Amino acid sequence: MALVTTNQLLSKAQREGYAIGAFNVENMEMIQAVAEAAEELQSPVIMQTTPSTVKYADLEYFYANAKVAAEKTSVPISLHLDHGNSFTLAMQALRAGYTSIMIDGSHDSFEENIAVSKAVVAACHPSGISVEAELGKVGGKEDDLDGGAGGYTDPDEAVIFVEKTGIDSLAVAIGTAHGIYKGRPQVDIERLSEIKALISIPLVLHGTSGVPDEVVRECIKCGICKVNYATDLRIAFSKGVKEVLDKNPDTIDPKKYNANGREFVKKYVMKKIKVCQSAGKI
Repeated sequence: MALVTTNQLLSKAQREGYAIGAFNVENMEMIQAVAEAAEELQSPVIMQTTPSTVKYADLEYFYANAKVAAEKTSVPISLHLDHGNSFTLAMQALRAGYTSIMIDGSHDSFEENIAVSKAVVAACHPSGISVEAELGKVGGKEDDLDGGAGGYTDPDEAVIFVEKTGIDSLAVAIGTAHGIYKGRPQVDIERLSEIKALISIPLVLHGTSGVPDEVVRECIKCGICKVNYATDLRIAFSKGVKEVLDKNPDTIDPKKYNANGREFVKKYVMKKIKVCQSAGKI
């Protein structure tokens, strides 16, 4: 089917108490892996790309791949710009055909974050395109994204932020981080519950790679409707490629090792779809 907006996916997830897995894709094989996993489990999914990923290729390349993958499946798939770092990039993604846009103004002041998020909403909503923003700052480092030590989302500020921007979903900072964890992440479930009690739009969990599955399930119970996975997909793909090259160092056909990377990613995505409890939710 055609690509859909995240509003269509997240509103149903919120009503029925599950979450949608949002998987960062870096190449054609990872896009295929996510689509195949979703089809096999009959689950909606979100594919997403970061600014560094689209810098490596471009928005149109990833849109074309995701569009074909979606059209070859019977499940709803959304294409999302993850951590859009400027109004300009957000508009480029909108024009390229992305069906969901994140504008991340969390590194700016509260007022500046409101202003840029509101501007992206004003540009995207006339076309029916969903907008996600972040309040607080998810810590850690991945690619060009550096959240440092992070900063927690203030529940009262979240109320003001949502009201003034008109965003469709809110990424919250509750102790998760981007990249690889050095220890067990300390996720503030109580803060998440406070935020959920105050605002009605779907909440998003970033930096979930490495977060124990039982913690993710608890977050879903407390209002998380979209769960982002990135680092672990890269690790899975790399392991698949390395497995082929370790066994057969003379392999020169990229199709052989990329196919194994694709299979590793597919297995990982299927596992996380089950954690999100979205299997069969089309």
